[in-house]
Amino acid sequence: MAKFIIFSCNFPLIFLLSSFYFLTLQPISSSSLKSLNNNPNFDSEIALFGDAEPVDAGSYVNITRPSVSSSGLLLRQKPFKFLDANLSSPTSFSTEFTFSMTPGSGDGLLLVLAPKDFGSTFSGKGPFGLNGENRFLGIEFDTEMNGNVNDLNANHIGVDVGSFVSLTVGNVSSLNLELNSGEKLKSWIDYVASSKRLEIRLSKLGEPRPYNPITAYGIDLLGMWKNEDVYVGISSSNSNGNSSQISSVYSWSFRLRNNPNSMHSLPVNPRGYLDEHGEHLSVHKRRVCPLTVLAGMIFVTGCGALVAFMVLFLWAIIISRHTVFPAEFPVKPVDFRYEKINVVVEKDADSVKM
Repeated sequence: MAKFIIFSCNFPLIFLLSSFYFLTLQPISSSSLKSLNNNPNFDSEIALFGDAEPVDAGSYVNITRPSVSSSGLLLRQKPFKFLDANLSSPTSFSTEFTFSMTPGSGDGLLLVLAPKDFGSTFSGKGPFGLNGENRFLGIEFDTEMNGNVNDLNANHIGVDVGSFVSLTVGNVSSLNLELNSGEKLKSWIDYVASSKRLEIRLSKLGEPRPYNPITAYGIDLLGMWKNEDVYVGISSSNSNGNSSQISSVYSWSFRLRNNPNSMHSLPVNPRGYLDEHGEHLSVHKRRVCPLTVLAGMIFVTGCGALVAFMVLFLWAIIISRHTVFPAEFPVKPVDFRYEKINVVVEKDADSVKM
């Protein structure tokens, strides 16, 4: 009886300790992002893992902490397929996110796609916290120079497939930007399944979407993963021994597209464009160039002159076909009658001299 009493008295405490223990073993779930669900800058199905945590009442997320060996992950929990039986053509995607990285060395940021729920196995070890993952597509925003993986400099964007050896690299310095300056930057990443092309764009927050990508790469993601479930996330880590970089994400949107193979168009911006006041615009504003207006006027004038010339030319042809010339009649001989005229001269008798 005493044993039962002791057990019954300690049962609530044991239950609470056990619950706390199991909760500490689980990654941060989407329930921790209730403050982000009301934030239109983030999709609702995003979960946080590792050191990633919402900041400023959920207005943005810090993926890493200012400490060594810190790592975190934002994961879109809803997977998708590049080959969906319910769709007539392969799936394309467009994603955009706003981020910043504090000065100092660090791994940077990585947008990663993989054919399994890598959030459940997120270890936080290795570059970008993805140790052991070998079937992935990564777009790295790298702030560390490592010549062994084809790094161009400590300020570049690279495309990685299956390893962190970049297959193509874009120099961010060519845009007069610095990834780890602490300034807010915005990136657009688009994949068009019909052309098997991946394009990455980058600019300062508030500037328009660039027309030309900073780097692009041809890849067949449908051939890689077929009808497997694919997850997408944004990860960061401080794997360097003296790194204390803070990586922050202020917005993230991911959209799927399914265009027929016959349609070849530029990738669609998933959120459209924002003006300087943050208002949503369906069409991007453009400045009017005087040279463009002058060229348009010259073109219209030339077209008008060409049309007038063609009308006159056709009119001349039509008139020449309907002109009637007087008919020529044969000349017939004309009979003339001659009359003989007699002239009589009378002499005056008085004028004759004797």
